[in-house]
Amino acid sequence: MRAIEAWKQQARRLKVEVYALYLACKDPRVPWHARLFAACVVGYAFSPIDLIPDPIPILGYLDDLVLIPLGVLLVRRMIPDTVLTECRERAIHLDQKPTNWVAAAVIIAVWILLAATVTYWLIRHFRGSN
Repeated sequence: MRAIEAWKQQARRLKVEVYALYLACKDPRVPWHARLFAACVVGYAFSPIDLIPDPIPILGYLDDLVLIPLGVLLVRRMIPDTVLTECRERAIHLDQKPTNWVAAAVIIAVWILLAATVTYWLIRHFRGSN
């Protein structure tokens, strides 16, 4: 039972970190490259659509368990400590989670492009074998 509580605590901390990165993206004291990378991580975290859908066994949750925490760790190293501390304080009191529909559109476009590529390849493959 203690392990479950520890996981829940980690998830709450990660949520605050992502909110803090969201706020840091808007702070002019953050270098442009850190803002760009943070925007990508936050956009993916707040996207209503996952790159790998959750119903896919194991891989569906892999992005949530690995990609987002890894992205957060990398971005935190790029942001000045004072700015990150301020953003964390503000993130704790953030009431509403933003939704990133642009990231959702990009993910949908990737899936459509992948489906089109596979369809094209299958059509060429089966026409060529006749």
